[in-house]
Amino acid sequence: MDWREAVIYEIYVRSFRDANGDGVGDLPGVLERLDYVARLGADAIWLTPIHPSPDADLGYDVAGYTAVDPRLGTLEDLDRLLAAAHGRGLRVLLDLVLNHTSDQHPWFREHPDWYIHARVPNNWLSVAGGPAWSYDAARDEYYLHTFLPEQPDLDWRNPDVRAAIAEAMRFWLDRGVDGFRLDALPVLIKDRQLRDNPPRDGWRPGQPEYSRLLPARTVDQPEMDEVVAFLHGVVGEYADRVLVAEMGLPPERAARYYAGIDVPFNFGLITEPWTAPRLGRRITAHLEHLPEGASPNWVLGNHDVRRLTSRLGPERARVAAVLGLTLPGTLTLYYGDELGLPDSSRRLSVPRDGFGRRDPARSRDPARAPMPWDGSINGGFSGAEPWLPAYEDAGTIGVAAQERDGASFLSLYRRLLALRREHGWARGVVARLSATETELIYDRGRHRVLARVEDGERTIALPSPGRIVAGTRPRPDAVVDAVTLSGPDAVVVELDKSGQMS
Repeated sequence: MDWREAVIYEIYVRSFRDANGDGVGDLPGVLERLDYVARLGADAIWLTPIHPSPDADLGYDVAGYTAVDPRLGTLEDLDRLLAAAHGRGLRVLLDLVLNHTSDQHPWFREHPDWYIHARVPNNWLSVAGGPAWSYDAARDEYYLHTFLPEQPDLDWRNPDVRAAIAEAMRFWLDRGVDGFRLDALPVLIKDRQLRDNPPRDGWRPGQPEYSRLLPARTVDQPEMDEVVAFLHGVVGEYADRVLVAEMGLPPERAARYYAGIDVPFNFGLITEPWTAPRLGRRITAHLEHLPEGASPNWVLGNHDVRRLTSRLGPERARVAAVLGLTLPGTLTLYYGDELGLPDSSRRLSVPRDGFGRRDPARSRDPARAPMPWDGSINGGFSGAEPWLPAYEDAGTIGVAAQERDGASFLSLYRRLLALRREHGWARGVVARLSATETELIYDRGRHRVLARVEDGERTIALPSPGRIVAGTRPRPDAVVDAVTLSGPDAVVVELDKSGQMS
């Protein structure tokens, strides 16, 4: 498989399918639903952290790198999942948290020099809120935590840290894992002198505290080139393995990571304001800043942001599907977005989300609700009370109902994924990209994509007769010489350059 053309399907393991009836999704549950992922048309699955964790940040506070959390399964369960996935032509990526461990990891007490400490803390701020330093009484020093206090930062300048992480990577690669999604990659190296971050112009009280400072000393440091080369070297010891990475950088700064990262995630379709001019500029910038030989990539959703449908509304979410699946390169989908799932409105009274415990309005729980499979108890996710509340309307929005509906979100995704594979849309270039105030239009070979992201209606003439092969709403499969978009709306038209349909 060529990773430059892959569709990666992110599975939030705790919320996908519970096989043992304890209310928490697990590896055997993922195994039970592999056929669904394969039928969808994905090429790989990315599993959120499966390692032991005290759950201050739901698995992203790792307490052991070479084991499986017993709540999620066993090593043998993972082996069975790998074999079954590979038998279906699916690759498997594991989430690898490199910036920090849990403060309950044995390393934190046995190897304190593997972490970043300071006698006097500087002004750095935590992404989770508040100072990025906490007092460690055992050492009479402060330790750094870019995220929660329970997530102390590893010192990636220490060769022992690199050796220990490399050993953990080889442990999983030897078992047949196909690669890793690297969490929060650009923050691994911090300023050697621990100098203060400068203030950000224009910050006002009431805005997120973390944004009060520019992360000039804590994000995307020059030494990241060396770290990326090291990680690439470990994975390069194995055939056809891959590194994808969480980035959060603009295209011009993300470009250098292609030297060692196969898929440095491009979040432009998540972060950019949803207007045709802004989207057009962001798509163009991503394509223009690619190093020679590199392939673009697009991410529509993930576990850290509101769901696609809740961010954009259901109609624009369908437009996003058309754009994401017709652009070239790697595409990453978040479980349930292919169903058009909204954020769940059924929240816990006390969020289980690490950041949300400080500010419930920031909780990421609503985007992590259990996958609705059918109209049975808890949407077919579990026979027990789920760890997060299930969707109440699972019988109408779940997989079973959408498989019976040719106009559903799921039908749209399956249609687009099939066309993507049939026509090689993952390869090649975007031709004649143009953006008006309301529409994006571009060509992929013989196919023209027309997407209106605003309300209203417009009829657009085609350069030759064409046949509509996909769109955000059902249309007759007929030859047309113009397309009327009633926005938000999008279509894919197969053009006949000679004026005759093949």
